[in-house]
Amino acid sequence: MPLKIRSRIIVLSLFLSLKITYSQHGHNCLGVDETGIIKKAYDSFENDLFAHYKFGSDSIKTYRTFLAEVASLSLDLKKIPSKNSIKLVREFKKIANDKTSLWIKLSEYENQKAVKKSTPTTSKKNGEEILIFNYRGGFIQCLKNTSNSDDFKNIITTLEEDGNVSTSLISQKIYYIPDKEFSSIEIKNFIAFDIYYSILMIIEKAFK
Repeated sequence: MPLKIRSRIIVLSLFLSLKITYSQHGHNCLGVDETGIIKKAYDSFENDLFAHYKFGSDSIKTYRTFLAEVASLSLDLKKIPSKNSIKLVREFKKIANDKTSLWIKLSEYENQKAVKKSTPTTSKKNGEEILIFNYRGGFIQCLKNTSNSDDFKNIITTLEEDGNVSTSLISQKIYYIPDKEFSSIEIKNFIAFDIYYSILMIIEKAFK
C-alpha cells in the first residue's frame, strides 16, 4: 500500500476515533433536549460570564472567579445577565412541567418515590408553584454519567438524595475540583444551569 494512502487512512482513523470519543461526552448530552433551549442557554451563559469578568479566554479563571463570588455571597448577579439569558430563564419556567425538565415543580419532585430528600411543607410561594432543580433529570444524569470526575459524580449523587443544599455550598464543592477535570464541558454545563440559571430563576422578576 502506498505510503501516502496509508498515512491518510491512519489520519482518518484517528479523526473518527476522536469524533466518536467526543460524541460520547459533553455536548452529546444536548441530545436529551429536543427544544434546543439548553444549548442556547449555555452559550448565553458563557457570553455573559466572559463579558463580565474580562479574563480573555482563560475559562478556568473566569469560572472559578464566578464560583468564588457565589460561594462567598459577594456576587451581584444583576450586573451579569444579558437580556437573552433572562428571556431564556422565562422560557425555562414555562416548560417546567414534566420530569425531563431541568427544573420541575416541587409537587412533582415530591411525588418521585425514589427521591429521598427533605422538602418544604408547601409547594407554592405567593401563589406560584415552587420550582426545584431536577437532579434526576436526563440532562444532568447524562453529564454525571459521561464525566471523568469522581468528585463531580459524588456531588451529583449527594444532591440526588438531598436537593436542599445551598447554591453557595455547591459552588464551593465544585470550585475545588482539580483543573484538569474542572475544565470539562460536563462541569461547565452544571455550573451554567445548577448555579447561574438556578439563581436567575429566583430573581428574574427583578429584570424588566
